[in-house]
Amino acid sequence: MYDDSYFPDRVVDQGRAILLRLCERIESENPSCLGTLYALTQAATEEFNLLDREFAAAGSGIETAAREWICDEFCFVASAYGFTDAVSEVLTAGRDW
Repeated sequence: MYDDSYFPDRVVDQGRAILLRLCERIESENPSCLGTLYALTQAATEEFNLLDREFAAAGSGIETAAREWICDEFCFVASAYGFTDAVSEVLTAGRDW
């Protein structure tokens, strides 16, 4: 998203921070099952729901390309922590973007 001027870097930075906080929570809470992981990703998804307002205020938004990027990042994070069977749609089930 940094390569596309449609997405302001300062707002993309906030999205990056959400993903880093998700990683920190996974590391500190050490979920043992997908259900627990999904609860953590739902909290991060809610943060992205709020962040979409920041994108809109900056003349941007979480649209198709951004949505795919964010969902891919959620899958990457889940996989990095050993949850290779996590489902993208469930990881971000509470999204409104």
